[in-house]
Amino acid sequence: MYRITYTSVLSLFLLLTTTACQTEKESATVSPPNIIYILADDLGYGELGAYGQALIETPHLDALAQSGMRFTQHYSGAPVCAPARCILMTGQHAGHAHVRGNDEWRDRGEVWDYQAMFENPFLEGQRPLPDSIVTIAEILQQAGYRTGAVGKWGLGAPTTEGVPNKQGFDFFYGYNCQRQAHTLYPMHLWRNEERHLLDNKMVAPHSNLAEGADTMAAESYADFNLNDYAPTLMHQEALHFLDTIGDHPFFLYYASPLPHVPLQAPQRWVEHYRKKLGPEPPYTGKSYFPTQYPRATYAAMISYLDEQVGDLIKALKEQGKYENTLVIFSSDNGPTYTGGADTPFFDSAKPFKTTYGWGKGFVHEGGIRVPMIAAWPGKIAASSASEHISAFYDLFPTLCEVAGQAVPDHIDGISFLPTLLHEEQEPHEFLYWEFPAYQGQQALRMGKWKAIRKGVLKDNLTIALYDLESDPQEMINVADSFPAVVEQIASIFEREHIPASIERFKMKALGD
Repeated sequence: MYRITYTSVLSLFLLLTTTACQTEKESATVSPPNIIYILADDLGYGELGAYGQALIETPHLDALAQSGMRFTQHYSGAPVCAPARCILMTGQHAGHAHVRGNDEWRDRGEVWDYQAMFENPFLEGQRPLPDSIVTIAEILQQAGYRTGAVGKWGLGAPTTEGVPNKQGFDFFYGYNCQRQAHTLYPMHLWRNEERHLLDNKMVAPHSNLAEGADTMAAESYADFNLNDYAPTLMHQEALHFLDTIGDHPFFLYYASPLPHVPLQAPQRWVEHYRKKLGPEPPYTGKSYFPTQYPRATYAAMISYLDEQVGDLIKALKEQGKYENTLVIFSSDNGPTYTGGADTPFFDSAKPFKTTYGWGKGFVHEGGIRVPMIAAWPGKIAASSASEHISAFYDLFPTLCEVAGQAVPDHIDGISFLPTLLHEEQEPHEFLYWEFPAYQGQQALRMGKWKAIRKGVLKDNLTIALYDLESDPQEMINVADSFPAVVEQIASIFEREHIPASIERFKMKALGD
């Protein structure tokens, strides 16, 4: 039997005291994790090497995937820009979100007149998020994080309550307005709430070649390759934000405009892909700018974005911040069908369908299933993958949990932090989408089932049902064979939609 002595009691006391002091010291020196969320624009599920891309080179993003976790069943909140970003920032799905589609707020005046916008900044931007809505940036800001956003905003015009600096960001640099992002050589960007004028002349987006121009001559395209390239300027500001943040925990929302059209990219990358992909006809269509080498330029835009991600990781490592930083990369929706971007050539939504009607703008898998990579040294296992079904509105509760903050009651998402840490994960009962454009759509993912309504604006409420396990391209409607499943989904459709607060987003067939 063990005999208790004064010496043994003293030894135990010293051991407990030393352990407590060490624990207290460690907790005092370990700061909250930094967070970088990188959002590509119109990047398809199959456009990264880590997701099976064969032609476009993405070595830095592939390395990020190798150092962390690749999600295979992650979804955007919407099939186009503004609602996807609203859902990402607010944690509410499209049936509850304030912004449910792209809304250019036309009743202000000539919002598509770029000269008028330059003269009157109030004509820029989209309809704003109300100040009453809490964003994830505001939660992190209140938790002591320094918050920065670079890239494309699209959630509130200049002079409104929806600008980034009034939605939780200490610093912003980039496009306030999605329409302005229809050129990557704009006349200005925004630094916080002030315009930063650039060394570019006015070339209105959607302009084309001069009449009679030689489509095979480089000089014919001079107006579409100017001086100050917005993705480079925004990237420099992101690196500067990292340089100046000091030891404060930070949240950087890096919303790149790449590879959204127009097709404009650094010449060195274009030349690289000209040699790799070979001859091709120019694009001189009516939407967006013309380009002499459309396939090469599109690939160049993605590889340049990949290069920029590599720069961010390198900067984190050089500053000693990488080990305590969660880096997440994703895309706001599936690949585009316009502007000369030959996404079927690259099989950009592979293994899903890429052509018009199946990618951007549509709630099929190619339009809303997106890549997501998460890396966090010492926390996320290298070269791991997850089939956890998740969506943009899960980011809000995930980052709340990462930062040690309470999740507001109104959030529709479920934290995927347990998945990142390889712990038991609460699954979604379902994921929900609605989209009041392209004739009106609703969609639901429930286990292996995917349900879609199309033509809602034409009063069609018929539900198509697909088994994604056997039919990932959504080609075989099995609704007639599973009436009980369809009835359950119809009930969820009705329950999850609340009337839109903005007239443009109302769908009368859903009771609005």
